Amino acid sequence: MPSDGTVTITVKLFASFRRGRFLEASRDYPTGARVADVVADLGIEPGDIGMIFIDGKRADPDRVLSVGDRLALFPLLGGG
Repeated sequence: MPSDGTVTITVKLFASFRRGRFLEASRDYPTGARVADVVADLGIEPGDIGMIFIDGKRADPDRVLSVGDRLALFPLLGGG
């Protein structure tokens, strides 16, 4: 665990969110960072988020991240 006021999490992106980014990466954020902060850091529009999971459980954008969290971001899916 970093001792400089940061939390290290794993971020996994799905579908269109991977374009120009990554599939999975370990990233550091300031202590107290929320899911919404990660979304903004990645340049993803909040309205494009379909589902958020942390450690396999549904989460919301205001959830504060903890060391070791596994954040998964899924885009809205269209179809018809």
